[in-house]
Amino acid sequence: MAENETGNESAPRWLSEPEQQAWYAWRRMFPLVNADIARDLTQDSGLSEADYDVLSVLGSTDGHRMRISALAVLMQWSRSRLSHQLTRMEQRGIVRREEVADDGRGAEVVLTEQGVTTIMTAAPLHVESVRRHLIDILTPEQLRTFAEVGELLRTRLGVERKTR
Repeated sequence: MAENETGNESAPRWLSEPEQQAWYAWRRMFPLVNADIARDLTQDSGLSEADYDVLSVLGSTDGHRMRISALAVLMQWSRSRLSHQLTRMEQRGIVRREEVADDGRGAEVVLTEQGVTTIMTAAPLHVESVRRHLIDILTPEQLRTFAEVGELLRTRLGVERKTR
């Protein structure tokens, strides 16, 4: 355990005023931005965030397909969560599961024609919402900083999860 300013290892390391401001800003900003974008997504295209996440990943792959196990890792979802999500999406006809021809153990998820149409229709509306609620509010310098901080945290947290 690291020693704090008082020299007492068991005392909490309270946040300084600037640290507290940063933490509160994050806590207030993230749910507001996320909720506005999620609301727009649902209103504009009838998709949930989870739907859009799966569709956008598959839409950017060759053949609009990916092994289910690789998709779960990429999205940082449990296999169970992804399986339930895919079931809901299959019921709406926007994805389907297929066995991998040369590997009887593996399965892929594939966008259907309806799924391709859905993501192609939703993506422009979604990016406009992201612009309206986040990107266009920040200066180019703030965007660079935001991206750097986000990547640093993602990388650090990803490493910490692997070591747990």
